[in-house]
Amino acid sequence: MLKADLRRQMLARRRALPAGELARRSLLLGKQLFQAFEVARWRWLHVYLPVARQREPDTWPIIHQLWREHPNVQVAVPVVQLDGVHLRHYHLTPDTLLVENRWHIPEPIGASEVALDAFDAVLLPLLAFDELGHRVGYGKGFYDRFLLECRPDVLRIGLSLEPPIERIADAWIGDVPLHACITPERVWRFQ
Repeated sequence: MLKADLRRQMLARRRALPAGELARRSLLLGKQLFQAFEVARWRWLHVYLPVARQREPDTWPIIHQLWREHPNVQVAVPVVQLDGVHLRHYHLTPDTLLVENRWHIPEPIGASEVALDAFDAVLLPLLAFDELGHRVGYGKGFYDRFLLECRPDVLRIGLSLEPPIERIADAWIGDVPLHACITPERVWRFQ
């Protein structure tokens, strides 16, 4: 299946998902993360903040669990830059003030910037993924550019509300594959 078709199909499936089911699946994603990965060994975890109107998996339960149970693990979140192409990354704490940007993405205000080489793992938003670890996002390439700038050993973990498709037909060399993808039912590992 082609990325453009997958985007349309998966966005429609998300929109049709009742709020309670979205919340249930989001909680299961967090449960899978903490069971399958040695989170306590990480120093920095990069997490996207969910865009409610896009009905993205809710990462707030993961963030709150980290703050409660693993205070040694620092959390960073992305901020889209004014050029609309690049991301910068900022420390998120329980006291960080958030404001929605023009794309309705929550962004930290007054937080300290985090260097790209700090991250041990990155939780990636996606619309779909395949059995080879390729992902389909919104098509802007933010995360592919970001991941290429991270340390080579950074763990790339997708969060998906749906199981994988067999193959994304138009995956290309510039796509940075996942090491793993978490679904509500299980963790898929690649490479």
